[in-house]
Amino acid sequence: MNLTELSIPGLFVLESPVWSDDRGFFREWFKLGDFEAQGLDFHARQANLSMSKRNVVRGLHYSLAPEGQAKVVTCVFGELDDVIVDVRVDSPSFGRYEMVHLAANDVRSVLLPAGVAHGFCVTSEAAALSYLLSSPFNAKAELEIDPFDPQINVPWSISGEAIVSPKDAAAPSLAARLASNELPHFN
Repeated sequence: MNLTELSIPGLFVLESPVWSDDRGFFREWFKLGDFEAQGLDFHARQANLSMSKRNVVRGLHYSLAPEGQAKVVTCVFGELDDVIVDVRVDSPSFGRYEMVHLAANDVRSVLLPAGVAHGFCVTSEAAALSYLLSSPFNAKAELEIDPFDPQINVPWSISGEAIVSPKDAAAPSLAARLASNELPHFN
C-alpha cells in the first residue's frame, strides 16, 4: 500500500492494488502493518457503512471526542467525492479542504486525522462508503458545519439540487463554530 500525505497535515491518500478478472475485483483497503511501517498509529474501534443516492451531500461532520477520532474511508459501491476540511484551530491548513474522488473499483482510500471535518457527495446513481473509526461514535461529541459555507467554498460535484439532512442544512458556519469555541485544536 502506498500512502501519500496531502496538503492537510495527517491526511493521506492510500493506494492499494486492485486485482480484477472476469468475476469482478479484489482489493485490500486496510492493513495495519502497512500503516505501522509508515509510522502511523491507527486502531479501528468501530466500522460504519453509509449508502446514499446521487446528489446526496453528507457532512461536514467532526468529533470532539476526548480521545480523538481518526477515520479510514473507502468507497465500496459506486463513486463519490470525499471532502476533508481542516477545522483544527492553529493548524497551518485551517479552513482548507481536500477533495478525493473515490470509486469502488479504484485503488484509493483516505486516512483522516482526528479533528478534521468530513463529508462526501455521491456522483454515481448510488454509492456506499465504509468507515473505520479510531474511537466509537459519541453523540455528545459529534458536530457539523454547513456543507455550503461560503468561507470554505467546497465545489460539490452534484448534477442537480443537493439532497441534505435537516441537521446538515441547519449546521452553523465554520466562523460560528470558531466563535463558539466548538472546534478541535491542532496538536
